[in-house]
Amino acid sequence: MVCLGNICRSPLAEGIMQHLINQEGLNWEVDSAGTAGYHIGAKPDYRSVAVAKKNGIDISKQKARKLEKADLEIFDIIYVMDDSNYNNVLALAKNKSEEYKIRLLIANGIVPDPYYDDTLFEPVYDMIHTQCAKLIKSLKNEMD
Repeated sequence: MVCLGNICRSPLAEGIMQHLINQEGLNWEVDSAGTAGYHIGAKPDYRSVAVAKKNGIDISKQKARKLEKADLEIFDIIYVMDDSNYNNVLALAKNKSEEYKIRLLIANGIVPDPYYDDTLFEPVYDMIHTQCAKLIKSLKNEMD
């Protein structure tokens, strides 16, 4: 799960996806990172922590990190929150196989960055949760 700074959207996406994965009893790994290194080592934004906690998910122990080229080798799929981050991650890909792994979390859409607007944290949470639930269902069907 990738956004710009790895403190608002992608930590929420990581926490939500991990929560849903655990509920399904799946043995999948999920992580998050940012395309920029502004907040390396920082905890998620307190508003993301609060909205996750309100929904029964603890993301408070996550630490921001910057996406690395090696992530494109390690992970099967890289979900990004918007077109700008998509293009930044795509620039790290060294071949078509890695390019194929990079996808918008919401196809043909963006997850808005709530950093400058407190009122966006709830809708962003809901948007990510809805999409992660769909992704798990879809990915499970692909594996069957």
